[in-house]
Amino acid sequence: MRQIPVETSAAMVMVAVPPQDKVINKKTGEIAVDRETQEPLKTVDVMFAANGSAEVITVTVPASGVSDELAMGTPVALTGLVARPWENEFNGQKRHGISFRAVAVTSLAEAPAKAA
Repeated sequence: MRQIPVETSAAMVMVAVPPQDKVINKKTGEIAVDRETQEPLKTVDVMFAANGSAEVITVTVPASGVSDELAMGTPVALTGLVARPWENEFNGQKRHGISFRAVAVTSLAEAPAKAA
């Protein structure tokens, strides 16, 4: 499958919706897993702002790549972000789009100072 690396160094990225399990079957509650590692997957909606415009994108990440305490508005780094074009047909309707996947989503917020 074709993957396109996404450059994020000039972008401002922050959490729009905190991490959630990636559910592939809403009726059964089945959680998506990585095909190679069998690790559970999560999704994180992030606001991606660059070049004078912003949009919210959904990024799929292995559960181990999601740092703790990712609340709405937290600035984050997206490690290994790639875009993957996709296309499918369902009931005679062709659909297409771009999905995003990252190795990790890491908070850039400074940790609060601990009292001595």
